[in-house]
Amino acid sequence: MSSGNPHRLLIERVRQGDQAAWQELISEFDGRLLAFVQSRLRNRATSEDVVQETFLGFLTSLPNYDERTPLESFLFAIAAHRLTDVLRREGRRPTIPLMAAPTDDSGPQAEPAGRARKASSLYRSREARVAEQEVLARCLREQIAEWTEKNNYERLMCLELLFVLGWRNRDVARRLNLTEHRVAWHRHEVVARLKAAATQARLRDFDPVLLGLDGADGAAADA
Repeated sequence: MSSGNPHRLLIERVRQGDQAAWQELISEFDGRLLAFVQSRLRNRATSEDVVQETFLGFLTSLPNYDERTPLESFLFAIAAHRLTDVLRREGRRPTIPLMAAPTDDSGPQAEPAGRARKASSLYRSREARVAEQEVLARCLREQIAEWTEKNNYERLMCLELLFVLGWRNRDVARRLNLTEHRVAWHRHEVVARLKAAATQARLRDFDPVLLGLDGADGAAADA
C-alpha cells in the first residue's frame, strides 16, 4: 500500500540504519541543495557546511517526519532555515522566501526569539542537569564498551574528535580519511542513542543542542 510518497521505501531503509540508502538519498539531493544554498551565500565552503547541517537536521528529525510531506520539500525547508541562521550570524538580512516550515525543531530557529523567551526555558534546574549528565555518561560508557569489544575504532575516533574535541564533520573526515557523510552518520548514531537513553530515563527537557552534541556540525569550534 503506497503512502503517495515516492521516497517512502528509501526513507524506511534509512530509518533502519541502511547506509546504502543514506548514500542514495544524499546522492539524489546533495547537488540541488548545494546549488540552492550557494546561489544565496556565494561561498562554497559555507554552502557545503549548510548542506551537511541540512542532512544532519533531517536525520535528527527523522523519527517525527510525516511521510505525507514530500522529501524534497522537507529537505529544502530545513536548508532554508539553516541558511537563514547563517545570514543572521553574518549580519545580513535574510531575503529568501522561506518554504513551508519543516517539522524539524532540533535547531535554534525553533525557539521563540528575544525577550519573548521565558527565563525558565533558558535555565534548567541543577537537579535536572545532574540527572542528565548521569544518563549521558552511562550511555556513552556502554557505547564505548560496545565499540571497543567489536574493535570499531573508526567510530571511537569519530566520537572523540566530534564530541570531546568539538571538531567539525569535514575536519574529522580529513583526519580519518572518511567521507563527510560517513562522519555525519556516526554523529547521528551517537546522538540518536543519547536521545533514546534520555527518553527511557524520562528526561523531559533533554536537548542535545544545548550540550553541543547536535545540530550545528561543531560550528562552535570555529567561533
